[in-house]
Amino acid sequence: MKAALLQLTSGDDPKANLPQTCAMIEEAAKVGVELVLTPEVSNCVSLSRTQQEAVLAREEDDITLAAIRDQAKALGVWVSIGSLALKTDDPDGRFANRSFLIGPDGSVAARYDKIHMFDVDLGAGERFRESDGFRPGSRAVLADMESTKIGLTICYDLRFPALYHRLARAGGDILLVPSAFSPTTGAAHWETLLRARAIETGCFVLAAAQTGTHPSSIDKVRSTYGHSLAVDPWGKVLSDAGTAPGISYVEIDLSEVSKARERLPILSGARDFEGLE
Repeated sequence: MKAALLQLTSGDDPKANLPQTCAMIEEAAKVGVELVLTPEVSNCVSLSRTQQEAVLAREEDDITLAAIRDQAKALGVWVSIGSLALKTDDPDGRFANRSFLIGPDGSVAARYDKIHMFDVDLGAGERFRESDGFRPGSRAVLADMESTKIGLTICYDLRFPALYHRLARAGGDILLVPSAFSPTTGAAHWETLLRARAIETGCFVLAAAQTGTHPSSIDKVRSTYGHSLAVDPWGKVLSDAGTAPGISYVEIDLSEVSKARERLPILSGARDFEGLE
């Protein structure tokens, strides 16, 4: 399987972001990839609740989802929309951070709402409370891509290994981690965590990322780490996109999943235990 990881610098206007995203999907499809991956919040990177209220839509009305579904069908490729920020009918008005796997017929093969919210205080004024604006999901999702099983996760989920172990033990071959990682935590932890999740599960880990300083209609802007990574089941980094927007291509040999698990039978060797002394 050949996959393409898109590295974007999305701004806070979905209409302005969409042409570049679609152009990169088309470019990737021309070289024969089977799976194209976009990063977290591909439609809108914003620190402003007011701006989000003004530009976001519900799933059924979202222009990015509609356009990429049409494009996947026209090009005959699978597309992982890393996530979209979407309005919901929740009484508290919070949004969803929702990932989609789109089939080559344009259908939604799977959807996943981010479980773990990025509520952190990194110091030096870098504070995030994702749960103020987004409500967490509650269900893990393992999707079928023909004969391949793909685990859907998003960004901060990466720090919670139990989710990845469950997806792998349920049959996952590839784990997706679309992200908009902070430069501070990215420099410290990004590659280490991605390689750890691959090694612990014997899965390929594919992480398309947002990068750079994001266009914003408010004074406060957001920056993200970049470095979209593809990691094989033995923990080897197959590609690193650096910090510039663009496309990374990677060849995935799914036989490496079974080989890694035969060498290190971590999933089958895991044991339940009782108590803590």
